[in-house]
Amino acid sequence: MFASGVGVACLGGVMGVAQAQEKVLNLYSARHYQTDEALYQNFTKQTGIKINRIELGDEPLLERVRNEGKNSPADVLMVVDAARLWKAQIEGFFQPVKSKSLEAKIPAHLRGKDDGKGSEWFGFSTRARVIVYNKDKIKAEDVQNYEDLASPKLKGKLCTRSGSHPYMLSWIGSMIEHLGEAKAEEWARGLVANMARPPRGGDTDQIHAVAAGECGVAVTNTYYWVRLLRSSKPEDKATVAKVGFVWPNQKSTGTHINIAGAGVLKHAPNRAAAVQFLEYLASDEAQGYFANGNNEWPVVKTAVAKNPELDSLGPFKADNLSIATIGVRQVAAQKLLDRVGYK
Repeated sequence: MFASGVGVACLGGVMGVAQAQEKVLNLYSARHYQTDEALYQNFTKQTGIKINRIELGDEPLLERVRNEGKNSPADVLMVVDAARLWKAQIEGFFQPVKSKSLEAKIPAHLRGKDDGKGSEWFGFSTRARVIVYNKDKIKAEDVQNYEDLASPKLKGKLCTRSGSHPYMLSWIGSMIEHLGEAKAEEWARGLVANMARPPRGGDTDQIHAVAAGECGVAVTNTYYWVRLLRSSKPEDKATVAKVGFVWPNQKSTGTHINIAGAGVLKHAPNRAAAVQFLEYLASDEAQGYFANGNNEWPVVKTAVAKNPELDSLGPFKADNLSIATIGVRQVAAQKLLDRVGYK
């Protein structure tokens, strides 16, 4: 079923009739944040195009598109992380989009490769993978770089989520690109040797584990950290007080960046509306929703975020490695992790 901004409707066989009567966009989205509601409503208000949407996890959405094939009613697929965008691209889910507006606003390293016909996907918000540490157990100077996480100094002190999670695969993929596969494998073996416990939980769980002293150091996406900064819950405030924050690799490659992105599906029945929606996502107004609603950075330089907690993180040097290149490294990253016994 599709959910629209005004409720849930089972479209079934009436979809064709409905689409003939009104302008619509069928969106498959892995973003399930309440703050995105205003994003969709504003698009409809500006264009008169009604958004019908399905919101599921990234993998269930990819499986749905795969099973529906050319009969899919979806126009746009929106997913999180280079790993999922790359998977959708290599399976042929997207079609290229040539748009002067998107090319002008979205940096080349944050969109899919363009062979002259346009990019198949575009990044619309960014998040960074940072290091957090227990202030009572770890010195900040010992965890200034991703490479430091494999240091014998941290034996028994590292916590992470599963190595097979796309956030981790993208991060490991970027390290393969920077270090070369042999050195990246040696580094990953160091990570495994430093584990405080088997990988489990999400990024927020890692932060809480650091605060509780279960581990001394962890990695997390920035928007999870900013959620805690914005939280009024006493337990979250206590966590933030005990945990330090580091922008990794500021004197070398920069901090690893990933994206939430979207593309027009190959068999989109409403292609014009789909392209219009992508161009809308790159507008200053829409970019503000990403920053203020889910603590992500806009990708468009002219967009302004009004998020004091996000701003409090300050400026940093970001890794400008192509997101498309990181995606290509996913298979190599998983094989490397399998070899070193990273759960």
